This record gives sequence, C-alpha cells and structure tokens, in this order.
Amino acid sequence: MRKIVSKYGIYFAFIVLCIFFTMFNSLFLTPGNIINILRQVSFNAILAMGMTMVIITGGIDLSVGSILALAAVVTASLVKADAPLTSMPVAVLAGLLLGAFCGFLNGLFITKGRLAPFIVTMVMMTVARGAAQLFTKGRPVTGLLPSYDFIGAGFFLRIPIPVYILAFVLIISSFILGWTRTGRYIYAVGGNEASAIASGIKANRVKIFVYSFSGCMAALVGIILSARLNSAAPVLGSGYELDAIAASVIGGTSMDGGRGFIIGTLVGALIIGTISNGLDILNVSAYWQQIIKGIIILVAVILDRRKESA
Repeated sequence: MRKIVSKYGIYFAFIVLCIFFTMFNSLFLTPGNIINILRQVSFNAILAMGMTMVIITGGIDLSVGSILALAAVVTASLVKADAPLTSMPVAVLAGLLLGAFCGFLNGLFITKGRLAPFIVTMVMMTVARGAAQLFTKGRPVTGLLPSYDFIGAGFFLRIPIPVYILAFVLIISSFILGWTRTGRYIYAVGGNEASAIASGIKANRVKIFVYSFSGCMAALVGIILSARLNSAAPVLGSGYELDAIAASVIGGTSMDGGRGFIIGTLVGALIIGTISNGLDILNVSAYWQQIIKGIIILVAVILDRRKESA
C-alpha cells in the first residue's frame, strides 16, 4: 500500500480534487471550464518542465520569472504592429535564444565559477528583471502584430494553441529524460555527482544544458503570455518561479536531486491549476488561495523527505 500511494498518490489526489470541486459546483467539469484549466495550466507546466530537469540535477532556478519577462519584452518589441523590426518567426526565435542564453550563463557561473545555484539564479533574477525594466524604460510594450496574438490566444479545433505547445514540450521533455543519453546523465549527476564524474560523465555540460533548457522554456512562456495579452510588461512573470518549483515538487521531483519525471510534473501543475480554478469558482479570496497553495507545497516537501528517509 505504501508503494502504491508513493507511486500513484498524486493521481489519486488530482481525482479527489476534481470530485470535491464538482460536488460544490456542477460547472467545474464542463468542457468550457476544462479547456480553461488546461490553458491556465499550460504556462506553469511548460515552465515547470524546465525546472524539473534543473531540480533533478540537484539545482534550483529562481530566475525563470525574470527571464520570462525579458524574453517577452524583447520579442514583443520586434513585432510591434506600427513598425515591426523583423518577421514573427525570427522574433520568436530571438526570444527563445535570449532565454537559452540567460540559462546558459546561469549554468556557466554555477559550473565554472563553482557557485551555488541559489545565489547565481537569484542574481540572474535581479539582473534579467532590471534589464527588462531598462529595455522598456518601465513601460509595457503594446500594439503587437495580430498574427502574433494567435500564439497565445488562438484556437485550433476548439483547443487553445498554448495547450498544443504544452503537449509538444511534454513530448520533447519526456523524450530527453526517458530516452536519451543526456537524460540518463541528468539523473546520474543528480543522484551522485562524484560517481557520475568518476564514470566519465561531463557533469558541467549536463548542468549547463539543463539551465539553458530551463531558460528557453521560460522565454517560451513569456512569448505565449505576451501574445495572449497582446502586450509585454517588465513585471510579467513575477512569482512564477515559485509555482514552477511547486509543480515539480508536488509531481514527485526530489529536492535532493536524482529523482523526478515529467508526467508527474504535469500532474503537479494540473493540481495547482485545479485548486486555483476551483477556489475561484467557489469565490474564495486570492489571499486564502496563496495560503492554501503554500500549505500544499509544505506537505509535498514533508512527504518527499519521509519518502527519502524510508
């Protein structure tokens, strides 16, 4: 029973949450609300998939919210409707590369500088947010190309485009972790870095890769959000790093590294999104929602610790 709960507990928790909110409001499981939950969850889930890889290696990335904002304002500035500086695909590519570069710098300072991930990513969090403010002079970038809006607000077969992007990222992330040599190296570095290095694994390259991937995912979310809002503000993404960490931990990723999986992270993001959506439907205050979310994260970490010591 303990093994079953340990392996499938989050799935049971998700089902119980759905039943609970449906009991109090019949609108919860309607197709329209389910689509709404998936669209809301897609932002955090994409961000959390990059975060999961980082945490599996034993690190942490506090800079994703700020990288998100920086990539969003730069991409948006390139596709302003009145004077676009480049085509939309080139602008999106530039934003993704910028995010990956910020992540690359995180990984470089962590590995070559032998600095703690917490310190390096906290510095990047401050620098990237300041760069976004400086780039826009503190003002939001508005009036974007109509075609750009499709990325965040468009539909295909009545399903939002961000949900398709989430499915694509889910496939890519699962493939990397489950079916590639790089994925095996990520788990090895997080499980025991000294043993991984002794066996010939280039741990520094692995860490640089996961931080670059996390930065790229942050930029992708920034692009989707700015397209959905048809604007990009330098304050975009504030606090998103906490939700991404929460989704990873709730989904079974160990804060000590070496353990975690992408499907679990997706379910963790769904649990957070379901709670937020359900409490909104029940007209629960946003302040109480923050408290409840914090308690859930604490419980998830406690259960993770008990699982490690068992």
